[in-house]
Amino acid sequence: MSGELAIRLRGVVKRYGPITAVDGLDLEVPLGTCVGLLGPNGAGKSTTMRMLTAQSIADEGELEVLGFQLPRDSKQARAQCGVVPQLDNLDVSLTVEQNLLVFAHLYRIGRYDRQAAIERSLELANLADRRDTRVDKLSGGMRRRLLIARALVHQPRLVLMDEPTVGLDPQVRQQLWALIDRLRYEGTTILMSTHYIEEAQRLADTVLIMSHGKGVARGKPADLVLEHAGR
Repeated sequence: MSGELAIRLRGVVKRYGPITAVDGLDLEVPLGTCVGLLGPNGAGKSTTMRMLTAQSIADEGELEVLGFQLPRDSKQARAQCGVVPQLDNLDVSLTVEQNLLVFAHLYRIGRYDRQAAIERSLELANLADRRDTRVDKLSGGMRRRLLIARALVHQPRLVLMDEPTVGLDPQVRQQLWALIDRLRYEGTTILMSTHYIEEAQRLADTVLIMSHGKGVARGKPADLVLEHAGR
């Protein structure tokens, strides 16, 4: 695999019985960029994300993440990835800081480095003043920020975000966009699925438009809008 690619997919297929959820997908994500998977619900975006985290196994094709082949080397790849799921799976009985501490343990951050890692994630997500708040007392936007903070606690090389702002109001979405912008500025590689065209335009360096499990168009967001929608 090229050292310049964080993700490389070739001819990837995923079937669920008679349904082909991903159909011969090719995808490249260069290191240090933000790539958007854009498409409606059912286009195959979340299935692609699940294969990249080895929650699902491809029926055909090649998948490489950070130089590791999936699913064979999925454990090594996951250790260097952060994942922001579409569905909130935070532990609501714990505080903000306790949720981060659990994942600091899971990612095997050394005892003497854990608190610094947690502080960095709290600062990035602007949640330092909420560290002692139980998750069930947080707003929806704060919970999404905590999901991102949790994914960043081990300073991953690659972050996978599955519909990171789905269901949020425009003001909260803008706050999350600012956080994602900061990650891009710091050089974190991001693959983000979304069905908001304005989100892809705002955040992604390049976009792959998906429909019925296939990649149907790819390029810079502004170029795709001009080509397919006109001025």
